[in-house]
Amino acid sequence: MEKTPFQGENQRRRQSPNPVVNSYVTLLRQVQEAGLLHRRRGYYVTVFAILTTAWTGTWTGFILLQDTWFQLLIAAAMGVVLAQFGFLAHEAAHRQIFASKAMNEWSARLIGTGLVGISYAMWAQKHTRHHNHPNIIDKDPDIHTGAIAFHPQAAASRRGFMIRLTRHQGWLLFPLLFFLGASLHVDSMKYLVRRGSVDHRWVEVPLLAVRLLIVPALVFWLLPFGMAFAFLGVQVGVFGFYMGASFAPNHKGMPILPASSRADFLHRQVLTGRNIAGGWFMDALMGGLNRQIEHHLFPDMPRPYLHRAAVLVRAVCKEQGIPYTETSLIVSYTVVVRYLSAVGLFAGGPFECPIVESSRRR
Repeated sequence: MEKTPFQGENQRRRQSPNPVVNSYVTLLRQVQEAGLLHRRRGYYVTVFAILTTAWTGTWTGFILLQDTWFQLLIAAAMGVVLAQFGFLAHEAAHRQIFASKAMNEWSARLIGTGLVGISYAMWAQKHTRHHNHPNIIDKDPDIHTGAIAFHPQAAASRRGFMIRLTRHQGWLLFPLLFFLGASLHVDSMKYLVRRGSVDHRWVEVPLLAVRLLIVPALVFWLLPFGMAFAFLGVQVGVFGFYMGASFAPNHKGMPILPASSRADFLHRQVLTGRNIAGGWFMDALMGGLNRQIEHHLFPDMPRPYLHRAAVLVRAVCKEQGIPYTETSLIVSYTVVVRYLSAVGLFAGGPFECPIVESSRRR
């Protein structure tokens, strides 16, 4: 029987496998043989115990301080602890903590929705798309156009007042992060009450409602009206800023890929990710998000193993000639601000693809 061209092409691919794909398969095998995908429940139990103690301590301080503006320091500490709980929920959602899928998901749901105030159901569908299509236009929800335009096409579509805002978006990024916490709370509730299927909707709705009501109720009950507003503003603002400042360096300012991109998995994850140097301190400060490249290559790898995986990943990238990006936190912020400022220059104007424009000049 005569082979079709399609069948013949498939056979040639099997006979001549992609060396980059083989490199990732070899890398994955090395990671597995080194035991870097084994669960570290003791580590995460310790992290949870430390955070729970810190959370209890902030509420103890809140009750003891009573009517004083020093309460704003407690509010800021609460924001930091909640962001750290957010990192822990993120790791549970990636199944890094328990061997059981259900245990991980319910841990992420109880911590994320019930304590942090971010719907696990909303996060799961959004974050999965981000991991599958990092920095790919129209596919990665993390670069969808909102207050910030993350690529020239988005900036060029701006109209009215948003043109002026976008042209200054590089320097506005960090002030805007103070509103991220409130935005995440609102988006979570909107997602849970929307039409359509939502996994465990009737578990998350009461969890989120209680979380978003009980903290303000306690604050307004124990503090004067104006101080209570300031307390909640600082707590939610610090939480949002800390979360945003931890996620922003990971992909922003890295290559943006078109929707039609056919980049293989290894290139896609490494080229669009940026690691933040700083060792164990940065691992704790950013909840493992500083090892973004390794996290994207091995999403279920526990945080304590990411630094060991980085050694293996760097070797493969050097062998394949794939740029591996790692900078300090300050340098990463500088790159992000410059990149967003450059994108903002396209606001309100026609966007021309640099490749098309180059071909026209010829």
